[in-house]
Amino acid sequence: MEYTVQELHIRPITEADIPILWELIYKEESPEWKKWDAPYYDHVHVPYEQYWQDRLRIIDSPSFWIIEVNQHIIGIVSYYWEHEPSLWLEVGIIIYEPAYWSGGYGTRALTLWIDHLFTAMPLVRVGFTTWSGNERMIAVGYKLGMTMEARLRKCRLYNGVYYDSIRMGILREEWNQQMQNGI
Repeated sequence: MEYTVQELHIRPITEADIPILWELIYKEESPEWKKWDAPYYDHVHVPYEQYWQDRLRIIDSPSFWIIEVNQHIIGIVSYYWEHEPSLWLEVGIIIYEPAYWSGGYGTRALTLWIDHLFTAMPLVRVGFTTWSGNERMIAVGYKLGMTMEARLRKCRLYNGVYYDSIRMGILREEWNQQMQNGI
């Protein structure tokens, strides 16, 4: 199963993707993308052999998909359950390559991902959590029609500065209305 918009598409991870993902995620000790993806958490290196051993768990997981542009892997979209019994799901995205930042790729990838999740699951709401230092992610949330549902003030410490934790979300009926109107 794949979803495509323009030259970008998202799809499940395959075994052939594992070496590329390891390079994007773990090859560098301090990758540039980590400065934006929850930088207040340490980037813990995983040796390639261990990542390869975990490949079946990664491949079999429906919660991580590849983002490709012109058949070039640039990142992943993901989801996790905040509370599965109440269908409270949060999404995530990482675009590993800085050359693809601020080009609309994240918005397009999350549009496909959220649409897939609302289609595949009986969800009432989809949301994400970020930090106030990641202004691009907040902008993507607004472009997707999300509402800022919570702002927890000064609870993320990074490089000696306190940042807010931001929660954004959209309800199924809001999403469906936007899709009908062609967001």
